Amino acid sequence: MKVAIIMGSDSDWSVMKSAVDTLRSFDIPFDITVASAHRTPNKVREFVQTSLENGAKVFIAAAGCAAHLAGVVASYTTMPVIGVPISSEPFKGFDSLFSTVQMPPGVPVATMAVNGAKNAALFAVQILAVANEDIQKKLVDYRAKMEAEVEKKAENLKKVVSEN
Repeated sequence: MKVAIIMGSDSDWSVMKSAVDTLRSFDIPFDITVASAHRTPNKVREFVQTSLENGAKVFIAAAGCAAHLAGVVASYTTMPVIGVPISSEPFKGFDSLFSTVQMPPGVPVATMAVNGAKNAALFAVQILAVANEDIQKKLVDYRAKMEAEVEKKAENLKKVVSEN
């Protein structure tokens, strides 16, 4: 089971790297490219088609400004599409968020927070875990590790407060 990641610009990499790191931590294979919904629409279509042929089950599409990339990807597939609005000037990502979240009825896109690449990857992992017990176990372990980290931070805070 694969995830396909598409970014509207190479400048999105600084945000999307956390999605790649997260997928790698779960041993989820992925394909990744840069293609623009407006500047290279044929490349977007070709990437979606090729990714489907190569086993992609979930798509993550990241874009800033007009941010139509996730919607265009969703128009080419019935697989789940997760949109990551990227913060950009002058609207700090609100334009990207609105462009990604306001999909017309019948063509859904799950939309993460602005720059929410890590959650996009985790959501993709959750989707894949529905049909894969190994991935489900990794998610349970991931959550347990997060819980332990929070508990450790709480204990550290108690020590700091009691020492002051």
